[in-house]
Amino acid sequence: MSQPDAAHRLAAHAAGLRFADIPPEAVAKAKIFILDTLGVGIAGGSVPEAAPLLATARGWGEGEGASVWGTRARLGPGAAALVNAFQVHCQEFDSLHEGAVLHAMATLLPVLLAEAELRGGVSGRELITAVVAGVDVACSLGLAARQGWRFFRPASSGGFGAAAGLARLRGHDAARTLTALGMQLGQASGTMQAHSEGNPLLPLQIGFNARAAIQSCDLAAAGFPGLDAPLEGRFGYLPLFEGAWDCGEVLAALGRAWRMTELSHKPFPSGRATHGGVEAVMALQAAHGFGAGDVDGITIAAPPLINQLVNRPALPDPAPAYARLCLPFVLAKLLQHGRIELAHFRGAALSDPATYELARRVRVTRVEDPNPNALLPQHVEVRLHDGRILTHRVEGMLASPAHPLSRAACLDKFRGCWAYAAERLDPEGAEAVIGLVDALETLPDVRALIAPMTPGWEGSRLA
Repeated sequence: MSQPDAAHRLAAHAAGLRFADIPPEAVAKAKIFILDTLGVGIAGGSVPEAAPLLATARGWGEGEGASVWGTRARLGPGAAALVNAFQVHCQEFDSLHEGAVLHAMATLLPVLLAEAELRGGVSGRELITAVVAGVDVACSLGLAARQGWRFFRPASSGGFGAAAGLARLRGHDAARTLTALGMQLGQASGTMQAHSEGNPLLPLQIGFNARAAIQSCDLAAAGFPGLDAPLEGRFGYLPLFEGAWDCGEVLAALGRAWRMTELSHKPFPSGRATHGGVEAVMALQAAHGFGAGDVDGITIAAPPLINQLVNRPALPDPAPAYARLCLPFVLAKLLQHGRIELAHFRGAALSDPATYELARRVRVTRVEDPNPNALLPQHVEVRLHDGRILTHRVEGMLASPAHPLSRAACLDKFRGCWAYAAERLDPEGAEAVIGLVDALETLPDVRALIAPMTPGWEGSRLA
């Protein structure tokens, strides 16, 4: 196990990063995933839990703070970051790093844009640099883990990434960034009980850690004393939250391996651990032409992490958060409709008896794997009523770095999310945001991204 210097190294990396250091591929990926995160965050404002969350957050203070994406609401920066982070992850549609099993952008981008709105004058280059720094820090922590999940890593590790990214945006030096990481340790949270129960507390924990990142950097800026070893100390983040870890490889890769280039899209609004099964069934349907009525049963043999995350029994009337993380439910919807979309996790679609009957035919089995973060390989067997047994093995998933989504598919996803906003948004606003993100490195003030995401926007002014 490495010596307790990870926090110093990661803080120095974040503090020292400059736009000129970032390779063009990482800049391009940052723009792609900024757009994707904005889209899923806008769509997330339409889930039933978003309204009571926003009403509660308004009680924490409104005014000239930061925008809640896709609404007219403005809150203090911490409250806005909390709500926007919840909206990004609440539909399981946001990007992730598969190796780290971590949704780094969900915690990070809401914090950075809240800061940019509050301060003004934050350029697109500064935003990209802070995003790349934050993703590097968060994903390095996830990649260093050497055992299965004990806590909800997208919230806990994601919070350290958000603190590091915000420190970079504020121009903090390495010492002050290290202090912010120590403050983040004092606030880090993320219970897997919410995941186990399929409860919307899960994305809310991402919001808690986003708000904490702002508080961490505020305290560091005020000169509050920090910790020397918040990550690898005796009671630091890695021993307490991850249990077993080794930072040697990820620290050696800083400045050479850009974690931004390793992110994956989510082409389907369900847990990424369901996507291997979805792709396999889609491939088998395309090759053999069977429908829902032809299926006698489906078996997915998968690594332990798949079983931990999405192997849960089908329920006749599941909550939306449970259904998105239930592989049998997701595959049943796929068999019924030939696709997976946001509408399948809302309203009457959740209590469809035909979905429940199909879901009961799906079984997930465990295949041991030495890598606790492994999502693949997955072996899928579909048994048909006519006696045929069809099999498909998934070694790499759609929308991963090796199989990226096309630009057309990325834009289709963004526009589809835009249509799900809690309040009506101008379709031209979607095109405006796409154009602004495309030219992000030339943008003098990223507040320009926010205006088209506000109901009532008309061209260059608000109605």
